Amino acid sequence: MPLLVVLVIAVVVVVLVMRASASGRTGGGARTPRIRPRRPSRPVAPDDDPEFMRELERRARRDDGSPT
Repeated sequence: MPLLVVLVIAVVVVVLVMRASASGRTGGGARTPRIRPRRPSRPVAPDDDPEFMRELERRARRDDGSPT
């Protein structure tokens, strides 16, 4: 009889652990928030980047002495 009680308790514990681990994936219960990949903080194209354009203009002025 005590072996049966231990077996039932073990089964209950296993079921509770499996439910707790599955709740994070299925949306039930309290989940840990997913980390979204951050968008690049800089513009993608170089001609959309104001810093790049300033540097390009500075180089152009330095090369020929006058802005293009």
